[in-house]
Amino acid sequence: MSTSRIDTFRAQCPGLSLSTDPGVLESHGQDWTRFRRPDPTAVAFPADNTQVSDLVRAAIATGMHLVPSGGRTGLSGGALAASGEIVVSMDRMRRILHEDPADRLLTVQAGVAIAEVQARARELGLYYPVSFAAEGSAQVGGTIATNAGGIRVLRHGMTRERVKGLKVIDGRGRLLDLNRGLVKNASGYDLRHLMIGSEGTLGIVVEATLRLTEAPPPSRVMLLALDSMPVMMTVLAKLRGSLRLSACEFFSVGALELVCRSFDLRYPLETSADGFLLVEFDVPAASEQHIEEQALAIFDEMLERGWILDGVLSTSEAQKRALWRYREAISEAAAPYTPYKNDLSVRVSKLPDFLQDLTTLAEARFAGCSLLWYGHVGDGNLHMNVLKPEGEETAAFERRCKEASEAIYRLVRAYGGSVSAEHGIGLLKRPFLGYSCSEEEIELMRGIKQVMDPHGILNPGKLL
Repeated sequence: MSTSRIDTFRAQCPGLSLSTDPGVLESHGQDWTRFRRPDPTAVAFPADNTQVSDLVRAAIATGMHLVPSGGRTGLSGGALAASGEIVVSMDRMRRILHEDPADRLLTVQAGVAIAEVQARARELGLYYPVSFAAEGSAQVGGTIATNAGGIRVLRHGMTRERVKGLKVIDGRGRLLDLNRGLVKNASGYDLRHLMIGSEGTLGIVVEATLRLTEAPPPSRVMLLALDSMPVMMTVLAKLRGSLRLSACEFFSVGALELVCRSFDLRYPLETSADGFLLVEFDVPAASEQHIEEQALAIFDEMLERGWILDGVLSTSEAQKRALWRYREAISEAAAPYTPYKNDLSVRVSKLPDFLQDLTTLAEARFAGCSLLWYGHVGDGNLHMNVLKPEGEETAAFERRCKEASEAIYRLVRAYGGSVSAEHGIGLLKRPFLGYSCSEEEIELMRGIKQVMDPHGILNPGKLL
């Protein structure tokens, strides 16, 4: 961008903090994807809704494009600025605006971290159930833009279920105040839900009113070594029929071994297996002994039937956290290897067959690579990770991944699944949206984009 255009931006956005520092451009111009180099022109740090609105109008006047940016923990390139855009960072919009314990609502600016929302909910004696490994840095606005899921979807659903109100700046610079925290509202189209999952292509989330829920009872965690992958659903059905599950996670032995090596952790069981289930279930104080005895009886039955080979049940909060670490640290352990990641979903009942077919396909396409599998069994979400071999050029590895992607997404389509379960389409999966959505759906999406962002300035090249 020429100096004169930057000056125009500054003139139209009084008081706006705008950085062209190379380090800031590098850090704020990308997310967790590493297959593209960031190349933004500037990074804007608005402090309030008016400055975001001014920023959008300045972009229209100068013909510039904007890339909304939260905690930058996405994995589809949705927050990547690679073509001279201006990044709109929410780092200065981090205030908790209003608490309403009677309605169990918390209103926050878009830059508030998920972990901070969780902490404030606990102080109110309540609970915000959206939870995942990156919650310390992921921001509310970004999780709404991608409809983030995480480990509690089995009980509490996706981010969409938690959003009771939104304030959004649209592609004309107008402030939209959507639903306003109402429980019941049958007044026309609910544009709030249109914004959730739109990846910053229809508007920039500036405030959110989030629905909290009651604090959960004490819980226990059980880590189980599976006899085989097909038995996974049998084990899940048995556990769900007897215990009140709040989470059910799966990971492969390769993922477990990588975490142990990366963080110098002890292998958690005496017996190895191809795959593992980590389940968390409620243990209310009034019935603690009964439920623990029931859990142990179920464990013994599954062991006797040959469904599982080994397992461990947490007996303290410290042990529960230690067991969760084996699951939550997988993404961090894989990051140094420039992983090719895929975030896929199918119906829960189809997950074992899908995993088996996908493993066969991946082993043929990625000879010489380490394959890691993990995901959320209770909601049919599978995370596929292929680690770049040492010595292979990133560009060559990316080409191999691109060639495999179409075959992978054909398999997803055959199973009636989604090419993106919770990380969005972004830039990397844009060519494959048609594997999850029909031509008619995509046509309607383009029409909505034209209405909400007629100048095409919001997150261009993403999703559509």
